[in-house]
Amino acid sequence: MGKLTGFKEFQRQAAPYRDGSSRILDFGEIYTSHDEQRLRTQGARCMDCGVPFCQSLDGCPIHNLIPEWNDLVYRGQWREALDRLQQTNNFPEFTGRVCPAPCEGACVLGITDPAVTIKNIEMAIIDRGFDEHWVVPHIPKQRSGLHITVIGSGPAGLAAAAQLNSAGHHVTVYERADRVGGLLMYGIPNMKLDKGIVERRVNLLREEGIEFVVNAKIGDGGDASVDIRRLLEHSDALLLATGATTPRDLPIPGRNLDGIHFAMEFLSANTKSLLDSNLQDGRFLSAKDKDVIVIGGGDTGTDCLGTSLRHQCRSLVNFEIMPQPPATRTADNPWPTWPRIFRVDYGHEEAAKRFGRDPREYCISGKEFIGKQGRLTGICTVAIEWEGGRLQELPGTEKVWPADLILLCMGFLGPEHAVSDALGLAYDQRSNYQADYGVYQTNIPKVFAAGDCRRGQSLVVNAINEGREAAREIDRFLMGATLLP
Repeated sequence: MGKLTGFKEFQRQAAPYRDGSSRILDFGEIYTSHDEQRLRTQGARCMDCGVPFCQSLDGCPIHNLIPEWNDLVYRGQWREALDRLQQTNNFPEFTGRVCPAPCEGACVLGITDPAVTIKNIEMAIIDRGFDEHWVVPHIPKQRSGLHITVIGSGPAGLAAAAQLNSAGHHVTVYERADRVGGLLMYGIPNMKLDKGIVERRVNLLREEGIEFVVNAKIGDGGDASVDIRRLLEHSDALLLATGATTPRDLPIPGRNLDGIHFAMEFLSANTKSLLDSNLQDGRFLSAKDKDVIVIGGGDTGTDCLGTSLRHQCRSLVNFEIMPQPPATRTADNPWPTWPRIFRVDYGHEEAAKRFGRDPREYCISGKEFIGKQGRLTGICTVAIEWEGGRLQELPGTEKVWPADLILLCMGFLGPEHAVSDALGLAYDQRSNYQADYGVYQTNIPKVFAAGDCRRGQSLVVNAINEGREAAREIDRFLMGATLLP
């Protein structure tokens, strides 16, 4: 795969982002244009490794044929590379932008040298496919006459819909927001995933025959606009792909002060206002001229940093309760598992450019939100240390931080239950929809579940994998056998 001696001849050279100082002035994507020569050289680094762990469950849940398309890019055979890529991934334009690339963490070359730039190459293949008009709708030649309802238009729901439609079934996807895409549309900001990219794919799915219904509030009466039981009655199968949307809270004194918000309140409103009016309607939470504190790390925390910077916040701090990760793998984090190491993501880089330092503060815990006349003015914290997996507060380390806006980015507890309660769905111990992995059937006849609502908060690539696998099992349930992968 690649050039036989390429991994010895060439160094890793990842595609650069746009300059950090200038890109915070707009919401355009952070990526630079694809450099074909660099990409071919990076493809040449892919080793003839024998066992490509990049395709394993540790590396790529959808088992992308990574060595094959690395080799084809090295040889300049882009159309063939696209064909390989689309065999396993319905939406490489999404994963190529937002996936943290566990495939690179599992790359065999990564045992001794920096891994192949797999994510850059994936994104370049699909972008070129669209630019060259190689990506076209594939309309089924025959229809089964069976109808499947999908609730939720995030990556799991869209992947399942695409697969089921390709098998000839009629598929209708319901989305409670005003635009299709779920997490892809309103959970990930524009600078990381331009919404034109999402809408381009959704339009392709429409051309292939999938129906979409937006502004659909599904439940069992009250203010629900669509009755879930009637939907089930008129469907041959129903898939729940509603995501994990219940945020983890920080119930410390002062939580009711004005100025404390969950991350998705901040990110979703910003994207909607950006799409509706280029932020001219004022219908979003502005960080302009505010002291902002982001509590929690991960991708969501980084996205809150980047969005606050684009609003021109006055100051920016990011609290993390865990210690700073090590620079390299530790003994209990061996290859090919995901490397839990210190990383500088786009939001951290931008904050350092703007304020002269990395915004993260480690081993810190909030004790009390502070305010005046009902309005947030700061937060009192204490330093902590970890012993045997348990945290201990360090006496005498209390500190008050000024804050006009605090964003809670501490993950999600599971799905909301308005739809599932109406069906009488069973839950697991973490309040997720109970359905076995690989089977995806719930305790209710004809009802399946996939993605974050079934497994808990996870990656976009895992959601795509579960959507594809659930589609296969739904097809088998309806037809007695399946040809879906």
